[in-house]
Amino acid sequence: MYFLLIYFYTIMKKHLVNFIRIFIFALFFSFSAQTTAKENINWKEFLAKQDLLWNVLPQAWDEGPFMGNGVMGTYICKEPNQNAIRVDVGQANVHDHRKDLSVYGRARLLVGHFTLEPVGEILSGAMRLDLWNAETIATIQTTKGEIKLRALVTSGNMAILVQTDATKGEVNFKWVFHPGKADSPRQINAVERKVTSQIKKDYIYNPEPTCSNEEGINFCCQPLLEGGSTTTAWSERAYGNKKLLTITTAHTYPKDNSMKLAAKDLKRIEKIGFDKLVSTHRNWWHAYYPESFVSLPDKKLENFYWIQMYKLACATRADGAIIDNCGPWLIPTPWPNAWWNLNVQLSYWSVYTSNRLHLGESLVKAVHNNQQNLINSVPQEYRHNSAGLAVATGFDLAGNINTPGSRQAQVGLLPWTCHNLWLQYRFSMDESILRNTIYPVLTRAINYYLHFLKEGTDGKLHMPPTYSPEYDDVADCNFDLSLLRWGCETLIESAKILKINDPLIPTWKNTLAKLTDYPQNDKEGFMIGKDMPYAYSHRHYSHLLMVYPLYLINADQAGSRELVDKAVKHWFSMPNQLKGYSLTGASSIAASFGYGDESLSKLNDLFSMFLRPNTLYKEGNPPVMETPLSGAQCIHDMLIQSWGGKIRIFPAVPTKWDDLVFEKLRTQGAFLVSAKRVKGKTSFIQIKSLAGEPCVIKTDMINPTVWGNQTRTLKKVQNDVYTIDIKKGEEIVLMPSGVNSNKDIAPVQGEGQNYFGMH
Repeated sequence: MYFLLIYFYTIMKKHLVNFIRIFIFALFFSFSAQTTAKENINWKEFLAKQDLLWNVLPQAWDEGPFMGNGVMGTYICKEPNQNAIRVDVGQANVHDHRKDLSVYGRARLLVGHFTLEPVGEILSGAMRLDLWNAETIATIQTTKGEIKLRALVTSGNMAILVQTDATKGEVNFKWVFHPGKADSPRQINAVERKVTSQIKKDYIYNPEPTCSNEEGINFCCQPLLEGGSTTTAWSERAYGNKKLLTITTAHTYPKDNSMKLAAKDLKRIEKIGFDKLVSTHRNWWHAYYPESFVSLPDKKLENFYWIQMYKLACATRADGAIIDNCGPWLIPTPWPNAWWNLNVQLSYWSVYTSNRLHLGESLVKAVHNNQQNLINSVPQEYRHNSAGLAVATGFDLAGNINTPGSRQAQVGLLPWTCHNLWLQYRFSMDESILRNTIYPVLTRAINYYLHFLKEGTDGKLHMPPTYSPEYDDVADCNFDLSLLRWGCETLIESAKILKINDPLIPTWKNTLAKLTDYPQNDKEGFMIGKDMPYAYSHRHYSHLLMVYPLYLINADQAGSRELVDKAVKHWFSMPNQLKGYSLTGASSIAASFGYGDESLSKLNDLFSMFLRPNTLYKEGNPPVMETPLSGAQCIHDMLIQSWGGKIRIFPAVPTKWDDLVFEKLRTQGAFLVSAKRVKGKTSFIQIKSLAGEPCVIKTDMINPTVWGNQTRTLKKVQNDVYTIDIKKGEEIVLMPSGVNSNKDIAPVQGEGQNYFGMH
């Protein structure tokens, strides 16, 4: 018996040891197998902390909650000095179609607005812009009771829905529609404000609108002189104790059948039903936000960032409108068009890094679908091989540009727009964009420059006077030299990618070899152009385009840091005309050289000087909306950059930002990058290749190693710079050598929430 017990004990001990070994191995394997980041985000809870709140009623466009679906938009506020709540109706595709291609003839047009007129006097109110669900919730208190309001602009349908629930004393409130004046908002604004320099004396006003009611549907039709019309259609229906106002618009040209189309669409929308419309709407937004993630310890800046992500998807969609100065929230303004000397370009910059490329498709389509209008924009004798883009256009990009050597020849606007399209290509690696749009359009844009280059006695190619936005006419304008140089380099690279043996390649190479240098001097760095110093305050950074966003002059080049520091310091030494986009441009320039504290300081100046309570923008009266969108790109530039063939991770982090996290930010070469910073140190980096492009990274991580993938190793090529052979579809994680960091993606801690709105 004794020997039998010893035998069984020996057997059990052996199995126990094996079991423990297996358990430890399994535990280790399980721990190490979780090599990729794990998202731990309650999106509803996270975005609730970014919501805009009002405990006083806003009274203007730049104060209140705004909503949109990429074409249609609304904002809500109390009408000043009136006992009414305003619900605006905006439609970005509503334009005039006159033969006059100026800002008067091809302007966007106002649609109108509703007022909710209560029975009693308005006493107070509260509002919340719910970002997660993309809708506004409001409560209006009056002397007769309370009206609860819920509003949204539906995704997938051209409809504004306003659901109301009123107490007994307010059940008889009424909705009243106020048609907008279907005339150039520039003309309307100038007349209202008595700005005689902007009043077009021979302007002919469009006909007055006509309103009607048929079969329970209300209509307001705005006919146009050149044909076509806009119709707003709406209905009011009761649902139990609640009421629903459903609004849609239709714009037609050259046919005048907008009323028929609006009626058909309204009936279709009503048939879908409120609950299903809301469900579809929410599904779109709930899929949109997680396309990428950013969390900052500065919660005011984090709030700002997520409001810009919301604003982008309100202002444009893949099949939506291009982002102009007002988005879908048009008001009487001197700028009722798309402005191409900076505004459109900077509006789109943050869609690329934020991994929301579908929003950038609206710009690609606008250029691709209107190539003939771009050709027609240059004088007749150059249309055989050239194209251009006017400073301000309607949605069809039609306009006229002058020839170099004449007054205000803004030649560089089409190449600059092509730079945005190039970013769309580089961040997606979608070769069809390059082949079908960028290459043919950029070729024509550069051809227009080439007609006017002349070789000087110095053997260099020089450019006659062109216009540096918004400074002056000057020969060898730095704005145009930058874009010409970038354009030739990009076309040579594109021809190689597309395997096109273009006969213009020798011309582009010769242009690069002989093009005159950027005019500069010892005092100010970069000048405006030849013999024209930067002599007075100037809000544009057009003379610094070679630095940002083109990166032709950059931190990797010897001597560039001192030159750019001098130029930016001189630019800001005359602050009188500096505006919001001056600050965001300077912020991104600082970030490109690794100056995180300076980048943050410039962005904070935007907040203190120009930002409005709802994060819209005001540098004069009336306000515009586009500049804060570039503020989101400033944040991206602090977190990640990918110019010059390198992915730079945490390249310009402000010193007080110890903890940071981002997920699925996109880079050139079509990489998705996630990274985390804990107590001032990079703890992990995750990279997924979507296209199999060469991967070069720059990181301050100490001795990074590839975690959990022994087939991939880093190769150090210089200080903090590494290459890694990562295949298409493959994902790798980098961590400090010997450390298995926490790879959870979750919001970082910080003080405060819900900074925006009116408290």
